[in-house]
Amino acid sequence: MVAGNGLLYPILGFASFIVFIYMSFGDLRVNYHKEPDLPFVTRNGTQFMVNNKVWYVNGWNSYWLMDHAVHDYSRPRVGAMLQAGAKMGLTVCRTWAFNDGDYNALQISPGQYDERVFKALDYAIAEARQHGVRLLLSLVNNLQAYGGKTQYVKWAWQEGVGLSASNDSFFFDPSIRKYFKNHVVTVLTRKNTITGIEYRNDPTIFAWELINEPRCMSDPSGDTLQDWIDEMSAYVKSIDKYHLVTVGLEGFYGPKNSKRLTVNPEAWASALGSDFIRNSGTENIDFASVHIYPDHWFHDRDFEDNLKFVSKWMLSHIEDGDMELRKPVMFTEFGLSNLNEDFEPSQRDRFYKTILDIIAKSAKRNKSGAGALVWQYFMGGMEEYNDDFGVVPWERTSTYKLIIEESCRLARINGMTQEKGKLKQLCSQKQ
Repeated sequence: MVAGNGLLYPILGFASFIVFIYMSFGDLRVNYHKEPDLPFVTRNGTQFMVNNKVWYVNGWNSYWLMDHAVHDYSRPRVGAMLQAGAKMGLTVCRTWAFNDGDYNALQISPGQYDERVFKALDYAIAEARQHGVRLLLSLVNNLQAYGGKTQYVKWAWQEGVGLSASNDSFFFDPSIRKYFKNHVVTVLTRKNTITGIEYRNDPTIFAWELINEPRCMSDPSGDTLQDWIDEMSAYVKSIDKYHLVTVGLEGFYGPKNSKRLTVNPEAWASALGSDFIRNSGTENIDFASVHIYPDHWFHDRDFEDNLKFVSKWMLSHIEDGDMELRKPVMFTEFGLSNLNEDFEPSQRDRFYKTILDIIAKSAKRNKSGAGALVWQYFMGGMEEYNDDFGVVPWERTSTYKLIIEESCRLARINGMTQEKGKLKQLCSQKQ
């Protein structure tokens, strides 16, 4: 899932937004010389590890961090969002490390980058480091928002080297593969102008995501996408020996998997050219990624039926992580639309609670369910960056409480060892 492109818009209520965040969460000033010591996240079998301790994730998506960091008027929202997340005990934020040929493009054309935008990404990473939040950085979009694979295909076509005008040629065209590899090496070897650390050496980055929600519908067998995942994951690992890598899958089972009939939302889900087990089983993929959007995947189910599906969907993938993949499983996007005919705000709390409860139960049982990231959080005054899933979490007390409780119960499973200081203080207040 991805919201549409952000546009320049009047700064409405910005002063009140800053005052609210300051009053709620404290001082927003940053001192990069007093950064917390963040070790790299590794994995051992089905679990993430930090300092040889099992580590679980309660986190969120704010895809807009780099885009907002470009301009002086919007840059303070980046630090404010990351600080707000940290104050809720959240440990990972997923965001875009791409913007291809679009407004505020990072990559203007193949191999050509806007330093001003790259410095904005530097800033987002430095702010995350300052607040003790790790980033899951996605490298390209399957969708058209922020350029995506469509832009790569256009570039190849414009340069007269493209084999096909089909968007799926992103996955098989040799010239386009070179474009993407160039983007990978450019980002991974980037030296942050604020911290002085190359991205590939920065533990603030939790992991790399190859592509947001990959689909290759021109080859429903899945061979084309699988070949691309094999090549690109190996390429990332050849450059970066420290960070974890995931695909960015929605989690659908492919045409050769029996679960396509019992777990997939509908028949269309097995014909997208992806397969959760096959794609996630690739040697250089460290953990599996899954999304949860039942109200978009089904067209004839009510809220209660969707909740039942969520449980079935999650438990199936956690079982896969334990029994087949032997890797952690992260639910890297989940959301409930406020455009549903029967939508009520209380439904979001129930939806979130269902997901967070399953993660907590998996953690207690040492299973592969490693964490979940809500889509999406944003700040007040950012409505044009919102979609029908967006939440300002502190605006609804019950939602805010739910988020903090999940952070605390995941931390308590291992004796409050993860992110010691801030979580101990936060959770002691909630006991």
